[in-house]
Amino acid sequence: MEELMPFELSIEFRERFQLAVQDNDDVFINESLSGVKPADISALLEEFDSYESKYVIDILSPDDRAEIINGLEPDTREKFLKLFSHEELTSVIVNLDSDDAVDLLNELPLVDREKVIAGLDNSEKEANILDLLRYDEDVAGGLMAKELIKANHNWTVVQCIEEIRRQAENVQKVYSVYVVNDHDILLGRVSLKRIILANDHTKIGDIYESDQISVETFVSEEEVAQLMRKYDLDAIPVVNVQGKLMGRITIDDIVDVITELAEEERNAMAGITEDVEEDDSVWMLTRARLPWLIVGVFGGFISAKFIGVFEEDLMRITAIAFFIPLIQATGGNVGIQSSSIVVQSLANPSVFSDNLFNRLFKVLLVAMLNGLVLSLMVYGFNIITGGTGDLATVVSLALFGVVIIASFLGTLTPLILDKFGFNPALASGPFITTLNDLLGLAVYFYTIHLIL
Repeated sequence: MEELMPFELSIEFRERFQLAVQDNDDVFINESLSGVKPADISALLEEFDSYESKYVIDILSPDDRAEIINGLEPDTREKFLKLFSHEELTSVIVNLDSDDAVDLLNELPLVDREKVIAGLDNSEKEANILDLLRYDEDVAGGLMAKELIKANHNWTVVQCIEEIRRQAENVQKVYSVYVVNDHDILLGRVSLKRIILANDHTKIGDIYESDQISVETFVSEEEVAQLMRKYDLDAIPVVNVQGKLMGRITIDDIVDVITELAEEERNAMAGITEDVEEDDSVWMLTRARLPWLIVGVFGGFISAKFIGVFEEDLMRITAIAFFIPLIQATGGNVGIQSSSIVVQSLANPSVFSDNLFNRLFKVLLVAMLNGLVLSLMVYGFNIITGGTGDLATVVSLALFGVVIIASFLGTLTPLILDKFGFNPALASGPFITTLNDLLGLAVYFYTIHLIL
């Protein structure tokens, strides 16, 4: 068996490889990529344009092409696939699992998709693909692969082993064998260890485990990810509403889902409205960042007008202007901390289903303790630096109130957004920062106006 070597994409290798592509040096390309994992070749091809990548792909063995293309980033792959003929795309599809094949087909125009499917000479593969195409991409039915090994509960161990051998070419990873009845209703699973250790004539129905966790085809990808992460599953079967076994979802697909969800939350927290990469066009990057920046500008404009309302107070006591950045920064930080904790907790659907009052009371206690410590620090700093006792008291009281309000706002906002179907991570970005700035100023100036 050929050993796959570790691959490091250095600047020197990239430049040498680029030269080989330009010079049509097939020998160097084959030798330099010999034994390199397809995932590493995919990463290498990300550095080149579509035409250069197509040239490299055509040189490599057909067995590796499908896996390399599947490993490309979706945006890169979509442009790359335009250079392939329908026959070439069909040959790629044949060598992919059904779920990966459907993902690739969904990136093609409808006409091209139909022609590629029509070119398949494997009726089972075609049926699997057509079955998966009817599901949305973000539900269990769209994530599952049709390739799996199942055994009837009336089969013997020998019959089951024969089925494993028959399906060995189609199923790359065998985690367990799913057990069904005569109507393909999922009953449970049997591990390979039990099959190996059992007597040849033992019935599968006598050794299978019935406590199999499964999901229905319409379950969202987030719920599937939560289940697999919670129970540490390598694969999970997918059934329809009647309980009939339809396919399975493997851990590699769920890792992709978790990564995508994490990127979405990170972008939402940063105020980026679209999924963009650093090498995207200037227009796409601007379009993704501008909406929340505009919200921030409007928030700043409102803050400026709000401060203007208290112009007379500022004229009489100019020192109060020095503490405006302190109030705004503290309120923003407290709000982001609170909302980030809630967003993380919402990954578990049951976190806020019970004892909401107790949780909010705990938020209040934490906010009071934090507010008290920060207020005493600000009061002491004011006194030490020569500030008046009245001003120190007002600033400390205002800061205490800002911490309380920002904590509650940071806690409730993601819960409300989640309740109405919005991404709760929005509450950790410019939205909560802008809102806390306005409320912080309101508390600060009204406290000053009432006391001083």
